[in-house]
Amino acid sequence: MIEKNHMKSPRRIHARHHNTKGFTLLEVIIAVTIVALLSMLVVPNVIKLLGDAKQNKAKADVSSLAQQVSMYMVKNGMDRVGDDFELSKLCEGDDPLISNLNQLNDPWRHQYVLVYPPTYNKDFDVVSYGADGQPGGEGPNKDIINGAP
Repeated sequence: MIEKNHMKSPRRIHARHHNTKGFTLLEVIIAVTIVALLSMLVVPNVIKLLGDAKQNKAKADVSSLAQQVSMYMVKNGMDRVGDDFELSKLCEGDDPLISNLNQLNDPWRHQYVLVYPPTYNKDFDVVSYGADGQPGGEGPNKDIINGAP
């Protein structure tokens, strides 16, 4: 008799395993809701960080390009760049200052522009027109000029 009380019937064991095979609809709904709420908080911050990273890269690029234009001017005995100077000249010659034309594109895939006469610097401006690729703008569309804050 003692053995009979301690033994579990096969039906009960099977029923217990059957109930633990999956998630209930309520558990799935709660999990999806939590993931949706977290993504609503995280995604905007990630997008903002990506935009900030692109602006920071463009700032570094315009500064570097301005230095390379200055080096080009010294190397070629120029006292000013003139109206017809294009950044693509940095890729020309036997000893180019830039090895790849893609380096002349900003993070938004627009070409950097050399502005002469300058609006901000003494000799010339190297400019990225921001995300929209148009002069002016605010936020991610703000122009990025070498030497500007």
